[in-house]
Amino acid sequence: MCLQDSWEIVEVLCVTLLCLQDSWEIVEGLRGGHSNVQEPQKQDGYMLKRRKWPMKGWHKRYFYLDKGILKYAKCGADIEKGKLHGCIDVGLSVMAIKKSAQCIDLDAEENIYHLKIKSQELFDEWVSKLRHHRLYRQNEIAMYPQEKAYYYPHFPPPGSPRHVSLARQASVHAAGSFPVTCTSQSKVAAWLQSSDDMNKCSKGTHTHSLKQDSTDGSHPLVHQASNESRASITESLSEFFDAQEVLLSASSSENEASDDDSYISDNVSDNISMDNFSNETERPNSENGALLRRRRSCLPSASPNTSNISLWNILKNNIGKDLSKVAMPVQLNEPLNTLQRLCEELEYSELLDRAANTQDPFERMVYIATFAVSGYASSYHRAGGKPFNPVLGETYECDRPDKGLRFVAEQVSHHPPISACHADSKNYIFWQDMRWKNKFWGKSMEIVPVGTTHVMLPGFGDHYEWNKVTSCIHNILSGQRWIEHYGEISIRNTSTDICQCKVTFIKAKYWNSSVNEVEGTITDHKGKVIHRLFGKWNEGVYCGDPPSATCIWRANAMPADHEQYYGFTKFAMELNELDPSLKLLLPPTDTRLRLDQRLLEEGNVEAAEEQKQKIEQQQRDRRRVLEENTMTHQPTFFRKSKDDTWVSNNTYWDLRRDPGFSHLDCPVLW
Repeated sequence: MCLQDSWEIVEVLCVTLLCLQDSWEIVEGLRGGHSNVQEPQKQDGYMLKRRKWPMKGWHKRYFYLDKGILKYAKCGADIEKGKLHGCIDVGLSVMAIKKSAQCIDLDAEENIYHLKIKSQELFDEWVSKLRHHRLYRQNEIAMYPQEKAYYYPHFPPPGSPRHVSLARQASVHAAGSFPVTCTSQSKVAAWLQSSDDMNKCSKGTHTHSLKQDSTDGSHPLVHQASNESRASITESLSEFFDAQEVLLSASSSENEASDDDSYISDNVSDNISMDNFSNETERPNSENGALLRRRRSCLPSASPNTSNISLWNILKNNIGKDLSKVAMPVQLNEPLNTLQRLCEELEYSELLDRAANTQDPFERMVYIATFAVSGYASSYHRAGGKPFNPVLGETYECDRPDKGLRFVAEQVSHHPPISACHADSKNYIFWQDMRWKNKFWGKSMEIVPVGTTHVMLPGFGDHYEWNKVTSCIHNILSGQRWIEHYGEISIRNTSTDICQCKVTFIKAKYWNSSVNEVEGTITDHKGKVIHRLFGKWNEGVYCGDPPSATCIWRANAMPADHEQYYGFTKFAMELNELDPSLKLLLPPTDTRLRLDQRLLEEGNVEAAEEQKQKIEQQQRDRRRVLEENTMTHQPTFFRKSKDDTWVSNNTYWDLRRDPGFSHLDCPVLW
């Protein structure tokens, strides 16, 4: 069944499913076309709602349910005055309940709401009311698809010009169908179009660099000035956005309007000009003097069609669970491995080179922070697929003389899955060990990284470390998938407290037209702000205040026809390339020798699925043998440090050079 039909799967065909592990029950929706559903009575009262990120715990909120629309605020008086904190259309939400914990989850696609009620009696009452209101609302939409599907508080009322435009889009659905995803699809389309339009505007932007004299040998920040007026960019944006039609955030703890929220104002985001800022810098050759070679610019085969896969049938029993153990069809993968994804974070490693050649500690932090943001840029076009999961003992190397770095990674643990990596150059040392918790919430999937990223600059004795933010993939079951990152990165130099940095990935809000925006501050030991950062994680980062802000980094242009090739950047297309001469030097555990991934890259999906199942079974067999002999797996190239993090044992490149991996006792992984 097509992904576009998945709402019918969710709302029409789904039955009450009981997830054995977490006892989550998915509440069934309207069956078939419209029917006679009596108008429900209004319901109001207090419930507990999970606090928005980064706050933890729960807080009490007053909820008011009327005709399928759930509004909430601090108290009933605020709702009467129109001072709402949020509004949920329960008819457009996937509803799940957990009776044992008295929890209610509403996945509204753009947002996930976690509610809790302490009293069993009140819990049963709210669940009953929500069921009734949900059916009533869905029946209303089914009966009047051209009006009711779009008429709720975040959208224009019937008769308005904007509503007429949206209603035309709804007309493609049959009256008896349930056009739940139309609103989100129209918003996503507007969002994507606005981003394209900003790129077109930026191409016409004339820029110049102001040369600065530097006596300390550091690289000065390149100053970018735009001759294009702010108004012109604002007008181009307003063509696709209005205040009522902007994407909501997507998190397990949704946004609320609060006095202390701070966001990049419209005039700042409108003034972001993606100038002719070059990321290209001269790179030293590797130690062995390897010659630079021409790398491929296209994959052997385009990505396969996945419209015949019903994700709902795969995920329906895993609401609220970690998906790392759920087997997925190979068609949903991209021909890259998680170990290679870690290497992809070094696409803009020149930022680390610049940091290593900058004397001022606060400017060094600017480059470190920008590097931390740049690692997310490649994900913008990659919401449609997932990387292959490495098997225990799998490795990956990337020797890039053109970038002046060497990278090695290894899967050091299977349960929990942990990937460790290490990269070095003459200017810096980079390492991290990462694991991910993936949770499916009905319409969206959260990816929560656990681990710390480290960068050392030996020339200054600096040791930076930071966390990663949460990612959320929307429209898992239907519509245009898109990805959002949200949260705060906190960067500190463990060698000195002279400066710190915090970078916030801002959640999109329905009252603000910003998407993909980041903002950060670099402060001294007294908390005084020295530098301010702003920009978009998929486009570029600026330092200072507009209109005279300095462009620190901008994302590279995407290859032609990248949509047909998994949304890969040029750097991503190079990661799985296997030159015949290189094949002789790799250990047999290297990802590029993995058959299922190679077959998918070549377009042989059936053979790739067969090999994937074979490789996964071999891993289960090896694990059983270890358990039967009370043995544990010992990673080859990484070791666990005193603080329980995985670090390189610095043997990989020496072994590669002499005597080679042919003399190494490597596990047979495939």
